[in-house]
Amino acid sequence: MIGPNAILQLLPQIERIGGEARVAQMLAEAGVFEVPDGLHMIPEGDAARLHQVLRRDEPVLAPELAAEAGRGTAEYILAHRIPRPAQWLLKALPAPLAARSLARAISKHAWTFAGSGRFVARGPWRFEIADNPIVHGEHSESPLCQWHAAVFEHLYRVLVHPNVTCREVSCCAMSPNSSCQFELTLARS
Repeated sequence: MIGPNAILQLLPQIERIGGEARVAQMLAEAGVFEVPDGLHMIPEGDAARLHQVLRRDEPVLAPELAAEAGRGTAEYILAHRIPRPAQWLLKALPAPLAARSLARAISKHAWTFAGSGRFVARGPWRFEIADNPIVHGEHSESPLCQWHAAVFEHLYRVLVHPNVTCREVSCCAMSPNSSCQFELTLARS
C-alpha cells in the first residue's frame, strides 16, 4: 500500500496537459478504475502503473509533471500531516539539526511513500529506497523518481533551508541490483 497522493497529485498535472479526457484515458490504461478518495492508503501497483503510463506516453513532460506532483504531495504533508508547532520548531533550528530531525520523521513515515520498498536514511542528507515500487520492472538510462525527489526537496526547502536541492543519483530502473538514492545538498547563498 502507498499514500493516495502518489496518484491524486498527479491527476491535476495530467489534466493540465490534456484535460479530463486525458486523465480518464491514462487512468484506464493504468488499470485504475476508481480515483482514490484521499482518506485511505491505495495499492502501490495502481500508483506505479499510472506513473509508468505517464513516463511511456509523455516521455518529455513526465519528469516535470511528476516533480510538480511531488511538490503538491509535500504541500499536502505540510498542510495536513506535520503539526504547525513542529514546523515552526524545525524552521527555527540550524539547518543541520533541522535536517536530522526531518530525516528521522521521514524515516518513521516512509511506508506512506515507499510502499513495499525499503527506505533507509543514510544520514540527514541522503535517502535510499530499495525495490522502489514506483519504478519496479522499468529500465532507464537515467533516474525516474522525480516525484520522490520533489517531495524530499520541497519539504527540506520549507522546513530546513530554502536553498536545499535534491537529486536522484541512482535509480532501481538503471540497474536491477541498485536502489533509488537521493542526495540533498544545501547550496550556500
